[in-house]
Amino acid sequence: MIPLGLGSAGAVRVGHAVGAGDRPRASAAGWTAILLGAGFTAVAAGVFILVPRQLIGLFSKDADVLSVGSSLLFLAAVFQLFDGIQGVITGTLRGIGDTRTPMVVNLVAHWVLGLPTSYLLCFVIGWGVYGLWVGLSLGLIVTGTILLYVWTRKIRQYREGLS
Repeated sequence: MIPLGLGSAGAVRVGHAVGAGDRPRASAAGWTAILLGAGFTAVAAGVFILVPRQLIGLFSKDADVLSVGSSLLFLAAVFQLFDGIQGVITGTLRGIGDTRTPMVVNLVAHWVLGLPTSYLLCFVIGWGVYGLWVGLSLGLIVTGTILLYVWTRKIRQYREGLS
């Protein structure tokens, strides 16, 4: 929820700066939101890696749940940074007027890449729940990476007055 809130704040702050014609402030507002989101998700990932059993233990004492849950939290730690980045960048791109790119990237990364990979790994190869999470993680990693590239390119063009 924190990256979602940062994405919304980034959209507003970037949009206000764009409306004022303040190109450096638009860039700074976007990068600030992105870095705050990345910082928060890095801390969350660290907690998932360092104390997974304690976190899961808050919800269940079952040994199987603790074992599987700890493995899944490791996977969650891997995609955490990318998920946070894609959520925040969706907002910062909205602030510069681009709502289409995040939609298309999410559609392709999740429905064309992540979901089929999840199905293949889970049901065809037999990885079970781990396969589902690996596919989900792949979709998030691809989305976060592409949107970071798009943001970097678009904000550079905007700062230079090319758009």
